[in-house]
Amino acid sequence: MFTGIIEEVGVIRSIRMGANSAVITIQADKVMEDIHIGDSISMNGVCLTVTSFDEHSYSVDIMHESLKRTNLGLMKSGSRVNLERAMPAYGRFGGHIVAGHVDGTGRITSMKKDDNAVWIHIDTEPSVLKYIVEKGSIAIDGISLTVAAVDDRSFSVSVIPHTGANTTLLDKRPGETVNLETDMIGKYVEKLLAFREEEEDSSPSRITMEFLAKNGF
Repeated sequence: MFTGIIEEVGVIRSIRMGANSAVITIQADKVMEDIHIGDSISMNGVCLTVTSFDEHSYSVDIMHESLKRTNLGLMKSGSRVNLERAMPAYGRFGGHIVAGHVDGTGRITSMKKDDNAVWIHIDTEPSVLKYIVEKGSIAIDGISLTVAAVDDRSFSVSVIPHTGANTTLLDKRPGETVNLETDMIGKYVEKLLAFREEEEDSSPSRITMEFLAKNGF
């Protein structure tokens, strides 16, 4: 579990591509503190497992599903990436509940400066957009942000200077792809409501011949 509060920006040192997978080595500092094999570290919002490490870098395996669903397949040696370690039980919940399981990607359509902030507009698929609500939470490349506006094709966020300086978001340009994870609460509510509707549809009718006769029909 993550919070979407980025701890540092790392740099991809190497990428070793397989047929449908990859091994990526990331150079970092802060997330290397007390690192262990098997630790979960979010990279651009994707929860990945540490498979090896040395003093200044660690490696992760990227499976086919992650390459298809995220922007990790577009990364190259030298790319800067957002990093966050899994939240400790004693930690503060500074952002929102982020699982590190990316729902899909979006495409930046525009970036406009507004005094000390930057408005970023992102197009995405209806299957992702339906979970995005105004003033709700969204993780963009692992960064916890508040949705400022949303319509039937896109949504917008406003990035403050601190977030811009401590993440890769303002390195992006219109046309680039970002990873999106919507607020998981909405997905759970939808699932539970679907189960309820199925149960109601499959439950036998309470109207019986005895009920009708008793009530004068």
